[in-house]
Order: sequence, then structure tokens, then C-alpha cells
Amino acid sequence: MWILGLDTSCDDTGVGLVRDGAVVVNLVASQTLLHQRYGGVVPELASREHIQVIDGLVQQALNTAKIEVSDLDLVAATRGPGLIGALLVGYTYGKGLAFALGKPFVAVHHLEGHIYAALAEHPEVEPPFLALVASGGHTHLFEVKRWGEYHLVGATLDDAAGEAFDKVARLLGLGYPGGPAIEQLAYQGDARRVPLSVPLQGQEGFAFSFSGLKTAVARALEKGYAAADIAASFQQVAVEHIVQVVSRAARYYGLSTLLVTGGVAQNAMLKARLQAAGLRLLFPPKGLATDNGAMIALAAWRTQAQRPQNQLSLPAAAYLPLSPAP
Repeated sequence: MWILGLDTSCDDTGVGLVRDGAVVVNLVASQTLLHQRYGGVVPELASREHIQVIDGLVQQALNTAKIEVSDLDLVAATRGPGLIGALLVGYTYGKGLAFALGKPFVAVHHLEGHIYAALAEHPEVEPPFLALVASGGHTHLFEVKRWGEYHLVGATLDDAAGEAFDKVARLLGLGYPGGPAIEQLAYQGDARRVPLSVPLQGQEGFAFSFSGLKTAVARALEKGYAAADIAASFQQVAVEHIVQVVSRAARYYGLSTLLVTGGVAQNAMLKARLQAAGLRLLFPPKGLATDNGAMIALAAWRTQAQRPQNQLSLPAAAYLPLSPAP
């Protein structure tokens, strides 16, 4: 079975081809340079860029796999959540292509795609386990009870983790995206020199919060602390916050396996601290941690039997809770 997966939920155009559960092609057209001058994603520009590149990227994927569009057995696209204008580009394109070919169409939840991305590297894994999706738009912790059944354990109360990294990078005069820039600068700093506090200390639940940490960084800058030291302290405290919440949830639910995905999952300190917490960690392979089309195709391959037969009538949704069915 050949499955085409499309993701245009934010600022990357993702096109992937999966054959019988194996990733054959994974192409991503990045918009980083386009949005760098603004310090973040401009939704209208993102939508226009998706329109410009998606058709050519699909054709490139087919050429790379040496198949024709008529060889596709199923088309899948991200339904939500995300920037609605950007979402509509890939979602509408996928619907139109499936309809023209007379092939099934599967609407995929973006976060479900992130979860299934790790299965490209760990196909043997079976639930139950915890799944942390940490990116520029999401910080969600799920208990995956069985395939297709998700229980939201905790989520951010304000900024997503990746969004916080981007905003702090902007305060420090660094580039976009902020995660890699802060990680690089932090190597030159000393976290002990800047007294930042771990958010939500003493909580009994599993919520995340990063907006107060961002405000503390702004105050540290006003007090004249060095940018490298601020970056080091911010990264250490943000990572410690994530590790504390995840570790507490793992103990509460009696689970020792943690799937970690999303752009923030690439942070070296986060990986090291989670490993030190004694959890069995599952990460997507390189290229599948951030937004991409292959993860959407993988999710469709795993879940298409559970989906309604005709999903062409389902609308795209900027806000969409992750539930067993779209």
C-alpha cells in the first residue's frame, strides 16, 4: 500500500510517501529563511508559500519513489490543529487529489502524526506508554492506552515549550528558530549566575507553564546579566520543568516508557536529563521529529481501518483535541 502524507500545519511544507509502514520518501520545504526577518511565523506568508511549493514537492516525491500518482492507494493530510490558512492548503490539496483519483482520504490529527513518527524507528513498541509532544506550537503529555486511544495527562497553561525558546531567543537578540540558537549560546554560559526558578514548583498535577519564565528572562536582561548566562539558565530551568512533570506522571501512571517528539525533543540537555530519570525513551529518527508529511502517512497507515470510510466532508480545524477519531 502506497500512502501519500501531507502536512502544512505551520511553516513547513511536508510531503511523505510510506509503503506498507516503511518511510520511502520524506521531503520538507522549510520556510525558516522567509520568516527569520520577522522573528516568528507570519501566517499569511506561510499559506502563500505552501501554495507555491506543494504541487512541485508532491511530484518530486513521486519521482523519487519512481511511482506514478495513479499508484497511490490512499491520501492523508493534517486536519488540525495549526494555522488555519496554512492547514487549508495541504488539507484541500489532499482532498482534491484523493477525489480525483477515486482513492480513500484520511484526515490525520497533527499530534497523532507526531506520536506515530517514532514508530518509524521503533515499530515493535506497543502501548501503554507516555507520549510527550514538545514543539513550537504544542506541549502535551498523553497516556497512550492503546493504539488510537489517547488520554491527555497535561498540557501547557500558556506558551508552548518551543514558543518559549523562540520568544527568549528574540529577547536575547538571537535568530529564529530559537531552540538551536539558545542551545548553542548556552554552552558558553554559566546557568548558576542567573537565578531563574522552575515553574509550578509544588504542583501535584501535570501542567506545564513557560510564560513566567519568559518574563523572568526579560527582568534578568534589565539587570544586566550576560546573554550566554541567561540562555544557559533558561534552558536548564525549562528542561528541568519538563523532566519534573514527566517523571511525576510516569510514577503516577506506573509507566516506564516515554515517547518524545516535536522540535524540542532534539534538545541535547532534555534528552540527557530524561535518560537520567530512568525512563525508556523513544525518539523519532532524524527528520521525523519536526513537522513532516511522512509522519502523517504513518499515522494513516496505522489507523485507517479505524476511520470512517468517507472523510472528505470533515473540515480543517485550527483547534482540535486529540481523540480516538477525527
